[in-house]
Amino acid sequence: MDLIQRITSNFTESANLKLEVMDQLAAPIAAAAERMLQCLMDDGKILSCGNGGSAADAQHFAAELLNRFEMERPGLAAFCLTCDSSTLTAIANDYDYSQVFSKQVAALGRPKDLLLALSTSGNSRSVVEAVSAAHELKMGVVALTGHSGGVISEILRPEDIHICVPASSTARIQEVHILALHCLCDAIDCLLLGVE
Repeated sequence: MDLIQRITSNFTESANLKLEVMDQLAAPIAAAAERMLQCLMDDGKILSCGNGGSAADAQHFAAELLNRFEMERPGLAAFCLTCDSSTLTAIANDYDYSQVFSKQVAALGRPKDLLLALSTSGNSRSVVEAVSAAHELKMGVVALTGHSGGVISEILRPEDIHICVPASSTARIQEVHILALHCLCDAIDCLLLGVE
């Protein structure tokens, strides 16, 4: 096996996919950034969730908002629903894993808040349930998915924002998701600080 060739192939596939979807995803990413800033300016907060690699991305995004991204600014109200192991395991043990995020959304969410829901397949039951719980509270949703968007694409409301990476590789989808999240952080900072 030629590892160098395999590695360069991964780089090429990742770069090509990002360029292929750039024009398709730019508008929903921009709309999501504007919606997120409006939420924050209206004293709302952003709740984020996902499983596995998407859990790490949800946590990464919340950290960039709470602390800072690349520019100095006050912390912004973002909270990751994947980080409290006691809460996650209590809900999974007492009820069902599919409710680990929805029960938190129901307890912590308010109508002026936003849910950032990440699922590469668009079918993760726990994330689907979180979207439904957000809708029950009249919260807006920004969903990052892959493939064709799965169940999440079917339950999103017209006012929700869907950022769907039309690819089949989980790794490639996640690589575009993290770029999209960085674009969101950058756009929020630029809008907030008046950067051209």
